[in-house]
Amino acid sequence: MCEIKKISGGVCAPKGFASGGIHCGIRAKSKKLDLALLYSEKPCTAAAMFTTNKVKSACVLVSQEHVSGGVLRAVIANSGNANACTGESGIAAARKMASLAGGLFGISPKEVAVASTGVIGVPLPMEPIESGMASLRNALKSDGEGHLTALEAIMTTDVRKKDGAVEVEIDGKSAKIGGMLKGSGMIHPNMATMLCFITTDAAISKEALDACLRSAVRRSFNRVSVDGDTSTNDMVIIMANGEAGNSPIKAGSPAYEVFSKALEGFCVDLARKMARDGEGATKLVTVTVQGAKDEETAEALVKSVVSSSLVKAACFGADANWGRILCAMGYSGADFNPDEVDVSFASEGEEIAVCRGGASLAFSEEDAKRILKREEIEIRIKAGKGSGVAAAWGCDLTYDYVKINGDYRS
Repeated sequence: MCEIKKISGGVCAPKGFASGGIHCGIRAKSKKLDLALLYSEKPCTAAAMFTTNKVKSACVLVSQEHVSGGVLRAVIANSGNANACTGESGIAAARKMASLAGGLFGISPKEVAVASTGVIGVPLPMEPIESGMASLRNALKSDGEGHLTALEAIMTTDVRKKDGAVEVEIDGKSAKIGGMLKGSGMIHPNMATMLCFITTDAAISKEALDACLRSAVRRSFNRVSVDGDTSTNDMVIIMANGEAGNSPIKAGSPAYEVFSKALEGFCVDLARKMARDGEGATKLVTVTVQGAKDEETAEALVKSVVSSSLVKAACFGADANWGRILCAMGYSGADFNPDEVDVSFASEGEEIAVCRGGASLAFSEEDAKRILKREEIEIRIKAGKGSGVAAAWGCDLTYDYVKINGDYRS
């Protein structure tokens, strides 16, 4: 079994990467950091996934084009403005951002991905971005400080920082994976509303990197739901510069399995952090299914339950209303027998069964409420006697969610 060790440093933990963030003034009334840059000293093998929303921001369209070449050196990202639904001027602004970042290092704009997050439908002001480029270049650091300023610069309604890094041995070499993520509202598969940038110093082929990322996203970010809204700006980008010195990882090799497992676990950790930081959330809700016909069936069930507004509201009120869970399973489209379903609630080593064989059980409402009042709760579902298992993550639906989104533009 290969050990996966948590380390510090975020996107700067892998060798050869630097990052930083500044305040340039994209939103005139805000003083928060709002422009970030991530840079690799060497060209990186790159892979990415983007929102499935038909309405895509300019940064998504431009980054899709640039990542298709398979090589990136940098990512420039802004908060405060999504640059979405902004027409041709938005595309021109996204291309200008790539050009400005590329000009700092003498690299092609096509080696730069672009990301934006914030208000939709407002033209992106380029003057503050252009004026801030020298300061942005000076902010780059290859340590934890550079990582943290870049992370802060991409946050919007986020309350908690969502980042991390891990180390794993591949072919006798120490390889690191680091990342940062923003996402709090408009979170729903596919791909949840987020910007996620992942770095690694592992050497890996483009085909293997793409396959690893898709597998990891399926079992992590695509199983998170805060509010049922899939955004126009979602993206996850991974850059691999090969500085670890391992033999290039190829699909199907033992090294591939090691790296894939490390990346999936890393993305699951970020996904959990994103769910816990849902807008207005007081609880992290994990939904697990076992005994489904196969993984695809289990996945459909957990995603339906974790996305249910009624289930989320019940979690907020610590109400053991398990009927809402079966209801959400029933409209998931998944193939299962309702008469074989068992449901329980669990937290901090305690578990209480509330449904067996699709019917009610006598249980203590007081005990159930005590479990459901905790900050992290789990809804455990046994869907039958099959081999399919899956997990998904979400949060409770609170009054504060409405408050936050009722005056988002104010």
